[in-house]
Amino acid sequence: MFDYKLLAALATVVEQAGFERAAQRLGLSQSAVSQRIKLLEMRLGQPVLVRSTPPQPTELGQRLLNHVQQVRLLEGDLQQLVPALDEEGGAERLRVALSADSLATWWAEAVSDYCSESGVLLDLLVEDQAVGLKRMRAGEVAACLCSSPRPVAGARALALGAMRYRAMASPAFIARHLAGGVSGERLARVPAIVFGPDDRLQHRFLAALGVEGGFLHHLCPSSEGFVRMAEAGLGWGLIPELQVAEQLASGRLREVLPERPVDVPLYWHSWRLGGERLDSLTRHVERTARHWLVALPGA
Repeated sequence: MFDYKLLAALATVVEQAGFERAAQRLGLSQSAVSQRIKLLEMRLGQPVLVRSTPPQPTELGQRLLNHVQQVRLLEGDLQQLVPALDEEGGAERLRVALSADSLATWWAEAVSDYCSESGVLLDLLVEDQAVGLKRMRAGEVAACLCSSPRPVAGARALALGAMRYRAMASPAFIARHLAGGVSGERLARVPAIVFGPDDRLQHRFLAALGVEGGFLHHLCPSSEGFVRMAEAGLGWGLIPELQVAEQLASGRLREVLPERPVDVPLYWHSWRLGGERLDSLTRHVERTARHWLVALPGA
């Protein structure tokens, strides 16, 4: 049988990205948390963590994290039926990974009623939509929003729709850099704005225009900051249509190539054995997301 105190120590170290913060969350000393991880490894006969910064689970560690995540979800269901089992007496929490763009646009409105009615609290981890699935694979989250349709083992994927992005820049930037016309080659020679190292949206946009390889760009790991930089004329970038209706209406931003929107599909991934709370959130997201997302072809 598993000692779940040891597994909880492993999960908390990974979720909190370090032993010190894990100790604070668990109300233990850092040494006690370290001893629990060592004891778990001793009993299993192999390491469960790579002692990097932040610590990373080994392959076995990831399997254990997946197990812990699903046990937590099932325990949450049981506590609804038998409240006395809830030793901490706190609200149930669900950990979800999603992109900064979804968080900045449609997500809050989509889940507001669910959280109000269920009392569930959300722990949100921001990841680019192209890589958010790694959080599921590592067992760190109960669900994630990402652009991959293929679920990890033990999970399911549900197509929600697509976020529509448009290439935009300020009128001043267009007048300064693109007055002679817009092409892939010209866009590659003027500053772009990229969310972060994992953001390949601008790369794919330029590739569709026939330009491969590197290009001039700022890095801005903030969805709101991305828009502000574009408004200030620092560069062009692909921005969710949902996020800039006001800027387009007022003329603070203009489309660079109006005939070339980019639709990024979004899939909701969740554990198959995640319990009723996760299932009900899944049904809610499936029902509400369509109000903000573009329908996928064939849907």
